[in-house]
Amino acid sequence: MKLDTSIAAVVTGGSSGLGAATAKRLAAAGVKVTIFDVNEDAGYTVAEQIGGLFQKVDVASDESVVAGLDAAEAAHGPTRILVNCAGIAPAAKTTSRGAPHSLEMFQKVIDINLVGSFRCIANVATRMSALEAANEDGERGVIINTASVAAYDGQIGQAAYSASKGGIVGMTLPIARDLSKNGIRIMTIAPGIFHTPMLSGMPQEVQDSLAAAVPFPSRLGTGDDYAQLVESICENTMLNGEVIRLDGAIRLAPR
Repeated sequence: MKLDTSIAAVVTGGSSGLGAATAKRLAAAGVKVTIFDVNEDAGYTVAEQIGGLFQKVDVASDESVVAGLDAAEAAHGPTRILVNCAGIAPAAKTTSRGAPHSLEMFQKVIDINLVGSFRCIANVATRMSALEAANEDGERGVIINTASVAAYDGQIGQAAYSASKGGIVGMTLPIARDLSKNGIRIMTIAPGIFHTPMLSGMPQEVQDSLAAAVPFPSRLGTGDDYAQLVESICENTMLNGEVIRLDGAIRLAPR
């Protein structure tokens, strides 16, 4: 898909981290970007920086997602690109100090990371399916999800997070097959250890240790590393139904 001013995109979790970097890169290519997030202050700031639109959207709510998509379409026209970056990553062991893992926490992680992503996919794909093709391949849109290397190499305390990201990996191919006749592609990116707001709160020596564990390049991933891959996926129509590890060849140890 050619990225220009005729294309509109929605980026969930676009107020910070990977989502914000993606929103900025797409906007720099001319794309009209709508940011979905629950963080209003950061969301409005990023939207102002890129000349985009911010909508306070909770991906765990049907009503919130539909209202956000309606507002995005009213402002920018039909959505051709969806990038799902919204997510949470609380850590807890299956059992610890005589108590089981909180099922409420486990359910919340699944609801936001996995069900929230699918909710956005299903709603956007339905709207995309009614559009005219955007190119000679008959492409109507592209959807990009965010998994994690934790889907494969989950560490101690990551049962809920790994389950949610494993679900995103597992649904990528069947959704691609579902949407093939509609001219809609779907891809998933599985980032490794990235410099995100959550990681930034860790001591510098911890960050340095994590960076040193990456075979090459021996550094933390950046938001622009992720956003660059998003841009490439959007532009290369043959990329479909696949998960790409973006991790510098790291394989996570148990802890």
